[in-house]
Amino acid sequence: LVACDAADRDALAAALATVPAEHPLTGIVHTAGVLDDGVIPELDAARIDTVLRPKADAAWNLHELTRHHHELAEFVMFSSTAGIFGGPGQGNYAAANVFLDVLAQHRQAQGLPATAVAWGMWEERSGMTAHLGDAEIARMTRAGMQSLPSTLGLALLDAATATGQALLVGTRLDLAAIRKQADTEGTGVLPLLQGLVKAPARKARGAAKAVEASSFAQQLAALPAEQAERALLDLVRTHVAAVLGHASADTIETGKAFRELGFDSLTAVEIRNRLNTATGLRLPSTLVFDYPTPEVLVDHLRSELLGLDADAATAGASVAATADADDPIAIIGMSCRFPGGVRSPQDLWQLLAEGRDAIGGVPLDRQWDLMAPPVSDDERAAAPVLQGGFVQDAGDFDPAFFGISPREAIAMDPQQRLLLETSWETFENAGINPRSLKGTPAGVFVGVNTQDYVTLLAKVPAGGEGYVASGTSGSVASGRISYTFGLEGPAVTVDTACSSSLVALHLAAHALRNGECTMALAGGVNIMATPGTFADFDKQQGLAPDGRCKAFADAADGTGWGEGAGVLLLERLSEARRLGHEVLAVVRGSAVNQDGASNGLTAPNGPSQQRVIRQALANAGLTTADVDVVEAHGT
Repeated sequence: LVACDAADRDALAAALATVPAEHPLTGIVHTAGVLDDGVIPELDAARIDTVLRPKADAAWNLHELTRHHHELAEFVMFSSTAGIFGGPGQGNYAAANVFLDVLAQHRQAQGLPATAVAWGMWEERSGMTAHLGDAEIARMTRAGMQSLPSTLGLALLDAATATGQALLVGTRLDLAAIRKQADTEGTGVLPLLQGLVKAPARKARGAAKAVEASSFAQQLAALPAEQAERALLDLVRTHVAAVLGHASADTIETGKAFRELGFDSLTAVEIRNRLNTATGLRLPSTLVFDYPTPEVLVDHLRSELLGLDADAATAGASVAATADADDPIAIIGMSCRFPGGVRSPQDLWQLLAEGRDAIGGVPLDRQWDLMAPPVSDDERAAAPVLQGGFVQDAGDFDPAFFGISPREAIAMDPQQRLLLETSWETFENAGINPRSLKGTPAGVFVGVNTQDYVTLLAKVPAGGEGYVASGTSGSVASGRISYTFGLEGPAVTVDTACSSSLVALHLAAHALRNGECTMALAGGVNIMATPGTFADFDKQQGLAPDGRCKAFADAADGTGWGEGAGVLLLERLSEARRLGHEVLAVVRGSAVNQDGASNGLTAPNGPSQQRVIRQALANAGLTTADVDVVEAHGT
């Protein structure tokens, strides 16, 4: 046994040089193969080289380095039916095997021994087929490719080398399945085998399908809207179930994304082919990515079949081309989570009315004591007692309610979880079914400042690694809300430190006045997953010893940190009145500025604050005499 990389010409030459003269080389069997499947647009040079190198480079090296070995009687190459029939997602693999097929013919033309056997699928899942799951095997079986028992495969190998033929195919075919695929998917994934179907019968079936497809739209148009939608939904669910190998279409959740149902780029092409044949349409291969759920796909199919405006489903909720810049912004719904057990606006009002103190110790589920670096007894005694305004049970979450897997939920920052919950509750508070807003141009504007949860994810549970980037990204905080509820207006995450939520509100109001969205969620969230903020300010001696801010007081001695989440639902006042929505408050004006090159990067500047207050009053059409309450933050 000599190990070497056969695709490395020098290494292979060195290995062949070890063959003793008294025992000359009499046979070569080349079985190497590597897969790197992907649809054509994803196959870059590197992915093609990965697959061609062990097949083509190694075979060519064997050919050139042994062509003068006169005792060589057999030169057998394991090719694949992917090069004969084609294979979904295997453009690179098909090309690699075609090279072997042609090399066998080239050698025979030169009087050299050569046999290439294009194998189908063998029963044992090992090596290149070890990764195949039941769904992939079912897909290949539906295409007419039956697995080959090893005993039969070995017998065919012996027979192949005895024929003297350069190229043979070793596989089992289900001709009935191939004919069925030709009917359900148009051309089918085994185009060269369509010749096995008698031409007159194939032509007759094709004509029948064309008539059936052309009449499909007419039949659909004759149905009441509700029945037409049901017929299309049944059609989509039936084909989705068939592609995924489900026994019944009833198991297909119509509101779930195709990706979550188990679709990949290959099954996406298969469902497109099936629906093309069933409806007579010419649908794109990106169908299930452009229309990500069965419900959304049904709307698209109905529009295409009946010649409707593509945006007809949401035309009633379209954004106004022009908006009244003087139209005030109404707050029609709200929700929140705050310290002191506050889980609703009513709870917050009660806490304020009673004057309760919501500052307390660190919740036990934070386990911050385990994160602290080792310190001496003296340092521990001198350290301040951590006090803050903490949201209890901030880690509690029901992922299934939002269609999120447990693995993804663990990788999600609790801030994203809280925003989902409070956004849902805000819609409920406004008397609006959140699911009714799917596909509408509603906006999301969220203020997020703290980004420390990612530091706790050094060891992510198996299967959750792919969710960390999206689960801890501030930009995803707003996008996840839009994705979950199907909102198609602007989705913006804002980080302007302590003013983030107010700036989000300001931007949302502008978007509504400018006609960029019909309604908007605006708010913010802050959950401290680690004690990092406390540690940083403690080093600067900036923490209040009792954890309480005493803004504008002589007793002010540092900052105190708190948490919370709050979301408002906004609408132009005229629109809220037209739709009969309860108006909880009105935002008449707002303003944002920066003090530029002032007395320090983080130092407040008095004149700049005066200017922004004057601007907000002017935008609202008010004077200082109209102001009853001022709320501010500070140390």
